[in-house]
Amino acid sequence: MQIRVYYEDTDCGGIVYHANYIKYCERARSEFFFSQGIPPIQDNIGFVVKSMQIDFLSPSKLGDLLEIQTQILECKKASILLLQEIFLAQKKIFSAEVLLVALNAQTQKITPLPLWAKEVFAKIPKGNS
Repeated sequence: MQIRVYYEDTDCGGIVYHANYIKYCERARSEFFFSQGIPPIQDNIGFVVKSMQIDFLSPSKLGDLLEIQTQILECKKASILLLQEIFLAQKKIFSAEVLLVALNAQTQKITPLPLWAKEVFAKIPKGNS
């Protein structure tokens, strides 16, 4: 998925504010569901970030066109570990391992991955880790 860096994404120096890289990754995850014609929450089950390991490698700035790529590193009964990387002109500038858990919105309890989510996740490339 591609995202253009807008003025609202930057600090006073025109550099992307660090928290926006996390937003870009969230948008890419949601967009993957939407592109499959499926909302990222159904039957009161959605996904929450349990943990995240982030590596900021290089800055981006106003006007840059970023590419967000997502891979599955591991899929378990109620969680999925993703590698999300952001590239600027084919140079990796950001990397995050994101552990998502399926959560029942009514009970606020972790639940097994629903079939509809497994079908969407099956279309995401598998990583080498």
